[in-house]
Amino acid sequence: MHELSLSLAWIPVAGYLIGSIPFGIILSRMFGGVDVRQAGSGNIGATNVARVAGPVPGILTLVLDGVKGAAAVWLAARYASDSAMWMTIAGLSALLGHCFPAWLRFRGGKGVATAAGMFLALCWPAALGAIGVFILVVLFSRFVSLGSVAAAAAMPLLIYLLWAPRHAPPLIVTFGAFAAAMLVVYKHDANIQRLVEGREPRFSFGKGKDDK
Repeated sequence: MHELSLSLAWIPVAGYLIGSIPFGIILSRMFGGVDVRQAGSGNIGATNVARVAGPVPGILTLVLDGVKGAAAVWLAARYASDSAMWMTIAGLSALLGHCFPAWLRFRGGKGVATAAGMFLALCWPAALGAIGVFILVVLFSRFVSLGSVAAAAAMPLLIYLLWAPRHAPPLIVTFGAFAAAMLVVYKHDANIQRLVEGREPRFSFGKGKDDK
């Protein structure tokens, strides 16, 4: 494992900057001529973009937010000799950049797509398993927020089981998976409260209040 080094200290900075690119705002303005922060739920993530500006910008936001997480991990892999530690740090930095972008007064998205991209680059079998959990929960419940929380909660276990045949992941990856899961769940606090109270809207394209 690559030791912590000042020569690689730029990796988390680069990860944060990559993660903080507000694709939701850019695409909603390009396709719908609106500021997604001022419409629907006010969230910059894919679900609200889809409702405010339409399915095409919503899907593009989902993909590009995922690319942010994967790109940060790829960058660390290339310049830190595939160090799991630096790859995890880079992915978490991108996730923090997405959730708390300095340019938007630290009011960003909820991190689901960026976390998915991060883990697709780190351990694609686990990421695909979490995506499967998300799809199943959303199909049966039509609550995007519930699917997101379920997928996030499943990720640490999936990483542990699927990292490599008969090999547990490095501790930094395990802790990174837990940290990412806790951050995604934390960002869904309001959604969880509405789910408990029976006030969470179900997903459908078009203007609404559900957010991601």
